[in-house]
Amino acid sequence: MYITITPQKMGGNYSKSSADFVGYLEKENHGLEQQDSEHFFNQYGDEILAEEVVREIDGNTAKLEKHEPRFYSITVSPSKYELKRLQNHSVDLQKYTREIMKDYVASFNREINGRPITIDDIKYYAKIEHQRTFKGTDFQIRENQPYATKILQLKTEVRNVQDGRAEGNVKKLEKEIGKLEREAPHQQNGKRIVQAMPKPGNQSHIHIIVSRKDASNKFSLSPGSKYKASDVELNGKTVKRGFDRNGFFEKAEKTFDKTFGYQRNFAETYKARKEFVKNPKIYFASLMKLPTNEKALAFKIMGKSGIPMMPSIPVTQAQLAMKIFNRLRRGAEVAIKSSSIGI
Repeated sequence: MYITITPQKMGGNYSKSSADFVGYLEKENHGLEQQDSEHFFNQYGDEILAEEVVREIDGNTAKLEKHEPRFYSITVSPSKYELKRLQNHSVDLQKYTREIMKDYVASFNREINGRPITIDDIKYYAKIEHQRTFKGTDFQIRENQPYATKILQLKTEVRNVQDGRAEGNVKKLEKEIGKLEREAPHQQNGKRIVQAMPKPGNQSHIHIIVSRKDASNKFSLSPGSKYKASDVELNGKTVKRGFDRNGFFEKAEKTFDKTFGYQRNFAETYKARKEFVKNPKIYFASLMKLPTNEKALAFKIMGKSGIPMMPSIPVTQAQLAMKIFNRLRRGAEVAIKSSSIGI
C-alpha cells in the first residue's frame, strides 16, 4: 500500500480555487458515457458532481492566508497483490476509502469543542481511477533517457537533411534510430517506454481531496509535515497535538487487511519499509528470519517493485543496503528455490 499526503500544489502562492485539481481528476471520464464514468463520492454521498466538489472546497477556506494550502491531496495506491484480493475494484475501493478516512480523523491529536474529531468534522471528496501513465520520475523513463536523447538528436538530423539544411544519409540515420529504439532497456508491447504511455496491468488507485478547514469552516486541520504529532505544554499540562502520519499509514494497512482478509507480507508493511531506510541491517536480518515461503514472496515483491518498495532512498544507504542484500540473498538462494513461489 502506497499512501502520500501532499498540500495543494502551488506556483508562487496557493491558488484560490481547487478547480484545476478537480478538473485533472476528471481526465479519465472524458469521452465516456455517464454510466461508465467514475464519480466523486464522500462518506455518505455517491455520484457527486465535480462542480459541487469545487464549490464546497473553495467555500470552506475561512481565514486562511495566501501562503496556506486550501486543501490536501491524499493518494492511495494498492499494490498489484492487494488489488488481486478485491472482487470489484470500484465498489471495494470506495468502501475502503470510507474506512480509512475514519483512520485519518483518528490520527489527529486534537479536539474540537472538547471532543475527539470524528468523520463528520472533515470535508472530503474522493475519486477512483483505473489508469496510470509513465512519468519522468519513473525508473523506466530515467533509464531509457540516454536512448531518448540520442533518438531525438538523430531525428533532428533527419529533418535537417530532408529540409536541405545539412548533408547526410537519411536511411542510415533511420536505421540507427530503429536500433536505439530496440536497444532501450525498458520496452512495452515491443515499443520503447516513453512518458505519457499507459502503464500495463491493473492500476486502480484512489485520489482524495480534503479541505484544510473542518466541516464547520472554523478549525484548521492540517496533516502536513510541519504539524507532526508531538507533545506540547498547554495551560500547564502536556497535551498531544498535530497529525500522526506513521499511525495513519499503519492503520490504513490494517484496515485493508481486516476489510478484505488480506495476508500482508513483511516486505509490504510500512513498518518494514521505514526500517529499511533507518537500519538496512535490521531490515534484512528480519527478512531472513521469515518462513521460507514468506521470505520467497518478500524477495519476489521487492524484485518486482524495486528494492524495497520505498521512494527517495538516500544513495549512500541504498548502496549499503544493496551490498547487504546481495550477500544475504546468495546465502538464501537454496531456501528460496526450494519454495513453491520462486523469484
